Amino acid sequence: MKKIIALILFSIASLIGCKNTEKENTVETVSDPKVVAEKIAEAHGFANWKNVAEIGFTFNVDRDTAHFERTWLWNVKTQDVRLINGNDTVQYNRKNVTDSLLQTDSGFINDKFWFLFPYQLMWDQGTTLTYSEKEIAPISKKEMHKLTVVYPDSGGYTPGDGYDAYFGDDYVLQEWIYRKGHAVEPSLITTWESYSDIHGLKIATTHIKDSGNWKLYFTNVAVTPK
Repeated sequence: MKKIIALILFSIASLIGCKNTEKENTVETVSDPKVVAEKIAEAHGFANWKNVAEIGFTFNVDRDTAHFERTWLWNVKTQDVRLINGNDTVQYNRKNVTDSLLQTDSGFINDKFWFLFPYQLMWDQGTTLTYSEKEIAPISKKEMHKLTVVYPDSGGYTPGDGYDAYFGDDYVLQEWIYRKGHAVEPSLITTWESYSDIHGLKIATTHIKDSGNWKLYFTNVAVTPK
């Protein structure tokens, strides 16, 4: 009788174990593009953004022998922005961007987009998201997950642009494709690498083009916590 009871208990435990395994597998298998976007943001420390008062960085691009850079300081709460470009300094508030500041603000949006793209997935409205579980990444030729982000045809400085973001099972970006106007042919393909953890923010500080002597990278990254 004891053997029969033990066998029944073992069978029940096995069934429960199978159900738990199925539940865990279901949780890990994500197909909703919005949930995938959230997981990408989380993997890059988005939960810690609420603790940021001010953030600064220098945006650099090396192309062959040419070098370009500009430095930004952004007060997240007040939306005050300071640009240092060579000997010139421009200060403005993003709540009041006049026509004379459109070019400066466009530069800030561009550089911030490269710097914090995983967070833009949470901030930007009106985007169309598409998820593919298995795709071949353009540079490494490895099999990865892909999230495609397409911006609306109107609004913003570069409406209609598309991005294919490639990442592993940890949801950390490794490569991406930029498509101007969501064209079929890629406009730019780069890596996402040299990650740094800065007050809980996981930042890719280097992006290298798939061909040619081209590198975009960030230096002087500083975060002031609240």
